[in-house]
Formats: sequence, C-alpha cells, structure tokens
Amino acid sequence: MKISLIQTNPQTDRAENLGNTMVLMEDAIRTDKPDLLVLPEYFELYGGRTADKVAAAEPAPGGAAYAMAQSVAKANRVWVHAGSLMERIPGENRIYNTTVVFDRDGREAARYRKIHLFDIVAPDGTAYRESATVRPGEDVVLYEMEGLKVGCAICYDIRFAELFLALAKQGADVIVLPAAFTLQTGKDHWEVLARARAIETQTYVAACGQWGAHVSNGEKRHTYGHSLVCDPWGHVVARASDGVGFVTARVEPEQIRRARTSIPMNDHRRLACA
Repeated sequence: MKISLIQTNPQTDRAENLGNTMVLMEDAIRTDKPDLLVLPEYFELYGGRTADKVAAAEPAPGGAAYAMAQSVAKANRVWVHAGSLMERIPGENRIYNTTVVFDRDGREAARYRKIHLFDIVAPDGTAYRESATVRPGEDVVLYEMEGLKVGCAICYDIRFAELFLALAKQGADVIVLPAAFTLQTGKDHWEVLARARAIETQTYVAACGQWGAHVSNGEKRHTYGHSLVCDPWGHVVARASDGVGFVTARVEPEQIRRARTSIPMNDHRRLACA
C-alpha cells in the first residue's frame, strides 16, 4: 500500500484552501499513484478569530470540505483520509474536530472525533484553549482498508500512548495522525513522538501536518509541517521538507510481521492497557 501525505498551509478562505488542497491531491495521484491520500488537521480552514470557528463549521455530510474529499476519492478510485474538518453539532456552541475517511467508491468508511484537546501554554507564553470551541470525542476508531487495519488519531492525541496502545490492541497495522503542530512544540517533539508511537505499537505511523504561517486572533503563528511516515521499527521512511507539497511512502506488511516476530511485545505485556 502506498500512502501520500498532503502538506498544506490553509488560511481563512475555505474555497481557496480546498482548491489548493485538491490540486496537491491530484498531483500526488498523477505522480505517485497512492492507495491512500492523507490530509492535515483543519485542511479546509485555519486561523482567524476563535469565535468564527463555530460559525464556520459545516454539517458532515453537507459541507464543502466533506464533498471535496469525497469527490476526489470517487473520481480517482483512491482512499482519502480527510485530515480533520470542523463538524457542526446542532444546538451546541462547540464543534467536533473530525476525521472522515472515504473508500475508493466515495463511501464514508470511518469517522473519528478528536479525543484529546489542546489546552496548553506554549514556551513563549501563547495559550491554546481548544476545548473552548471543540467538544471531545469518545470513541476509538479503526477501519479496514484492503487487508490492513488503520487506526485514527489527530494532532495532540500523539502525546497519549494509551490511545495508540488501544488502537494496537484492536489490531491496527497503520495509525494515521493529521495535525497542525505548533512550530515551537514540533521542532522538539514531532518526530520523537511519531517514532515512539510507531515503536511501541509496532505499526506504521503516518503523521500529516500543516506547515507555515497563519494569523489567529490577531497573532501570527506557525505550524511545523515536516509530515512523515515511520515504519514499525521506528525508522522515518518518508519526510516532507518545509513548504506545501506531498510525500509518499510504501507500507510493507512484511515489515510489520518482522517487527512483531522479532520483539513479541504483545506476548510479553503484563500490565493492562486501554
């Protein structure tokens, strides 16, 4: 299986963001012929004022981002792991941060709502309060993709090993993580965390990040990018550089088998995990 990670720099114009993302998706399809396309967190819209997030959220299905990802999947006979979009919750003043997955026929194959919300203070003192506008999800989600089990996570989830172990316990072979990692945390933690999650779960980890500057609540902020794929031994087998673009990696089931046979962690576990 070939996976292409689409690295974008979304701003506050949804139509422009979706157009730019679709061009990159089609470039990746034409160039690398992937089986699975992965988009970053909030590929449809990013930045602006916090209060605008709820107003901008759309139903799923029914929204423009949902429709674009679905149409690319169906038109090109490719799986699309549609990063995350802003899913409207009827009657609430919060949204879900939601991954939607489409199969080669454009049918919805999975939906995951981000569980762990980014409420932190960055090293420079910048405060992030995702829970002010986002309602956390509750369900651990996997989907079957042509002989492989794919687990879902989003951005800050990568810091919570228990979620990844729960995915591994349910048979995940690949775990996909769309993200909008901050530059400050990304430069120190992004690769370390991705490799650690791959090693401890003995899965491929495909981490697809936004890259570049945006303006949020009047402040210029930066996301880290450096989208990457780690194999079950913890090697980085593909990595995007700075800038928008895409990177492609091949998932080899034999590498999964080899890691799990060499170090049979599941047979050795003595403490219960989620």
